[in-house]
Amino acid sequence: MVEWDQILLNKDYHLEYPDEMVVSLASILEERRAERVLDLGCGAGRHLLYLAENGFEAYGADISKTGLTLTRKRLESMRLEAEIKRCDMKSMPYINSCFDAVICVRTIYHQRLKDIQLTISEIHRVLRRRGLLLANFHSKRSSRYGTGIRAEEDTFIHEDGPEKGILHHFFNEEEIRELLMNFEVNLEAREKKIGAYLQSLLIVLAEKT
Repeated sequence: MVEWDQILLNKDYHLEYPDEMVVSLASILEERRAERVLDLGCGAGRHLLYLAENGFEAYGADISKTGLTLTRKRLESMRLEAEIKRCDMKSMPYINSCFDAVICVRTIYHQRLKDIQLTISEIHRVLRRRGLLLANFHSKRSSRYGTGIRAEEDTFIHEDGPEKGILHHFFNEEEIRELLMNFEVNLEAREKKIGAYLQSLLIVLAEKT
């Protein structure tokens, strides 16, 4: 996708360190003796690198050629191994029930609702029984909710900033639980004030039932 190819040229999207939620998940996966993990929407690869460095059988998927090129270079420079593929997250080239966990951080909400639903269906398909999904979603409490161009109900296109032209869908807790009806869901709200702006995210750790 051209938009993400351009966005991922921005060095602000080349973060080195993993999000704390991914670090916490890695500890849970080690306790479960889980091995095969997919970073869906891997971008420039920071979480994929972390997984590979910590001994997991790491897989990465993204629609952006730029992101995958950056990821390959970073893997090579750190002498790490991971399998990466270019694909749409709504249609993944993996067999059923092949992953112990899927992480989808800061990516899944960049779609219309029907496409998010298709993505969740695909994640459920590729996860093994009792496999884990770690994902985050924009909350309707966010200051960004309702701003920009309305694409559909609860979905807006940013008109400025680094993600100009990109879809952002917003949820409340009840909607996420409905979206993940085929999972056992643990949900946590995380909020941070940045000046007058409220960043509000819903963090999900869900087990396939």
